[in-house]
Amino acid sequence: MLLCHATLPDGRTGIDLLVEHGRIAAVGPNLQAPPGVEVIDAAGWLVSPPFVDAHFHLDSALTYGTPRVNRAGTLLEGIALWGELKPQLTQDAIVERALAYCDWAVARGLLAIRSHVDVCDPRLLAVEALLHVRERVKPYLDLQLVAFPQDGLLRSPGALAQLKRALDLGVDVVGGIPHFERTSADGAESVRVLCELAAERGLRVDMHCDESDDPMSRHIETLAFHAQRLGLHGRVVGSHVTSMHSMDNDYVAKLIPLIAEAGVGVVANPLINITLQGRRDTYPRRRGMTRVPELMAAGVTVAFGHDCVMDPWYPLGSADMLEVAAMGLHVAQMTGTDAMRACYDAVTVHAARLLGLDGYGLEPGCRADFLLLQARDPVEAIRLRATRLLVVRAGEVIARSPAAASTLHLPGRPATVDFTRPR
Repeated sequence: MLLCHATLPDGRTGIDLLVEHGRIAAVGPNLQAPPGVEVIDAAGWLVSPPFVDAHFHLDSALTYGTPRVNRAGTLLEGIALWGELKPQLTQDAIVERALAYCDWAVARGLLAIRSHVDVCDPRLLAVEALLHVRERVKPYLDLQLVAFPQDGLLRSPGALAQLKRALDLGVDVVGGIPHFERTSADGAESVRVLCELAAERGLRVDMHCDESDDPMSRHIETLAFHAQRLGLHGRVVGSHVTSMHSMDNDYVAKLIPLIAEAGVGVVANPLINITLQGRRDTYPRRRGMTRVPELMAAGVTVAFGHDCVMDPWYPLGSADMLEVAAMGLHVAQMTGTDAMRACYDAVTVHAARLLGLDGYGLEPGCRADFLLLQARDPVEAIRLRATRLLVVRAGEVIARSPAAASTLHLPGRPATVDFTRPR
C-alpha cells in the first residue's frame, strides 16, 4: 500500500506512507509506489496511529441491565451488582459479548485494549473466556489482560492463589485494588505482595489505586515506593487515582515528584471518574478526576481509558476513544493548544507507552497499523469525533466508513455542510 497526501499528527502535510510486508517502509513526500502496490489518496486527511484503551473491563462489558440496573448509579452499587451477576456468567456469554465489543472497537479505530479481568471467581470463568478471546482477536486487535482481584486481594478468600493461577494461564499483567481492602494497612500490604510477585515473574503492574473521594486514600504513594524499591520503572501503572483530586496541595507537591521519579504511569478514566466520584457531595461538587495536567507537567506518562461500556457501573459508551479524550479535555480544563493535543496523545501514544506496545507509531519500521480520520489535525479529530475513513492493520484495510456529510435543502444556501476548519 502507498497512502498519499496525508496529514500527520505533528502537522506535516503532503506526506506519503509506503507499506511493505505489514510494516511502514518509508514516510515522506512524493514517494514512488513499486509496481503492483495499491495507491490510496488520503486527500489531506489526518493519518494517526490507532487508538489505545489503557484501562477497560471486557468481562463486564455489554451486561447492562443484567440481572438488574444500577439504580443509584454509584460505584459501590455497581460492585454489589457485579457480585450478583458473577454466579450467572457463562464462558460462552462472556466470549460473545467480548467479541461484539471488539468489533465495535475495530470500527472505531481502537486496536489495542488493556482489560482487567476479575480473578475472585474460583472458577476463573472470565479469565479463561478472555484468554480465548485474546487469541481470536489477535490478527486485528492487541488485547492485554490484567489479573484483577475485584473483591480485594486479602479481603477475598483465595484471591492470591487464583491470581497466580490466572498468571500461570497466561494473563499478562498483575492487578490490584488496595483501597478496597478492609484496612489501609491491608491495602499497603497488598501493594507490596503484588509488586514483588510482578518483579519475580518479570511482569507489568496495573492497579486500581485510590478510586475514592477520600484524600487519605494514598496507596499511589506506596505503589511508587515499591516500584522504586524493586526497579520496576516504566512497568507500573496506577489507574484512576481519583483521591488525588481531593488531596491537600502540599501533600500532592511531594507526591507527584515521587510518582515521576519511580517511573509510574497514571491512567485517568474521564467518563467514569466524572460519573462515579463526588456522589456524596452537594455543591460545590468535585469533578473527581485525577490531576492530569499537573502529572503531565511533571513528566509522568498519563493515558486515558474508557473503563466501562454498558455494564453495572456505566450505562453508556460505544468504544469511541475520541469521546474519552473530549471528556478528559473538558474535565481537566485542558483547552490550550498543546494541552488539547496532549489529550489526543492520552488515547494514542501515551497509552501505547504504558502498555509497552511493540512497533507502535508512524515511523519507518513500525507496524503498519494506522487510521485515516476525517479531520485535519488531532484537535479537530476530538472536536468532531472524526469519522474513521479507514482502519488499517498490518497494511490491510480492516474497516472502512463513508465520509460524514450533511446535505441542506435550504433556498440560497450551500448544498453540503463541512464541519472541518477551512484550509
